[in-house]
Amino acid sequence: MSRMYVNCSRRRLAGWAVVAALLTAVGCSGRADGATVTVPGPSPAVTKVCRKLDRALPATVDGLDRRDPAPASALTAGWGSPVVILRCGVQRPPKMLDPAVSRGKDPDAVAGEVDGVGWLMEQQDDGVHRFTTANRIGYVEVRVPGDRDSSAVLVELADAIKRTVPEGIAD
Repeated sequence: MSRMYVNCSRRRLAGWAVVAALLTAVGCSGRADGATVTVPGPSPAVTKVCRKLDRALPATVDGLDRRDPAPASALTAGWGSPVVILRCGVQRPPKMLDPAVSRGKDPDAVAGEVDGVGWLMEQQDDGVHRFTTANRIGYVEVRVPGDRDSSAVLVELADAIKRTVPEGIAD
């Protein structure tokens, strides 16, 4: 299946504002706000990768301090309030295999790349953006509240993901 990717550098992220305006996903609040998230249940190999990612994640993202959601897990992380949520080891989103997405014909999902990390960017109904890594041995999902700059969040997470979640095909 061919994939359409939008290549972005740190200098060319202004174009992501258009993409971000199209995207929405489920949001959560940080642990201090009493929010909880579902902890993924990946294979032992992906869990090991996710633990490495957890140790490599930045203390701040888009100016937000790290505030992990409950329950505490190396497979989840959060920043700020309303919180940006990262979950490592999630299942492959069904839209990832949708030919309409790869052809740019799905108004609710876009394939793109930010600083060397491929993403499926999905639009949902509640004002938050959901991004899931593509072409990595484990799927990493990032949920960004609609009032945040999604491109800044993805740029700041890209290095940790590239260093710890190898390219490849996920289970």
